[in-house]
Amino acid sequence: MRLWTVVATTFLLAGASSAGNGTIDAKAAFARMKTLAGQWQAQTDMGKAQISYEIISGGTALVERETMGDMPAMITVYHLDGDRLILTHYCMAGNQPRMQAQSFDPASGEIQFRFLDATNLAPGAGHMHNATFRLTGRDRFASSWEFYQDGKLAKTETFEYARVK
Repeated sequence: MRLWTVVATTFLLAGASSAGNGTIDAKAAFARMKTLAGQWQAQTDMGKAQISYEIISGGTALVERETMGDMPAMITVYHLDGDRLILTHYCMAGNQPRMQAQSFDPASGEIQFRFLDATNLAPGAGHMHNATFRLTGRDRFASSWEFYQDGKLAKTETFEYARVK
């Protein structure tokens, strides 16, 4: 009887610890992302970056529209997929990387997204691979985007945004 209790307890504890690996409260992370609704701007080496967030589809998606200087506008869409928070970035590079939120710290407001896959991505082609958001307050946030080329990190772009409206 005692052996069965030890085996059952060990099995349950092992299952509980592995079930928590890589899981986040995607609904809470998405709710935090939706607080970005509005217009933002940042000063960058390439000029003024403007970004807007709009909640659409009955609150089920958040659309980000980014413009900077003479560069083509880019769109990123955030949404829940079951218990995952997913983003799809429609890049001026002509590909569409998808990333999944891998961590969320409610205290710091940090959400880290990691590459899942992409459409229209040729082998070795440049693409956004990972993104981190630091939602530090109602009127400020920072984002860092990692650009990969030939399978490795080529550069990281970090922006500090202030709310305009």
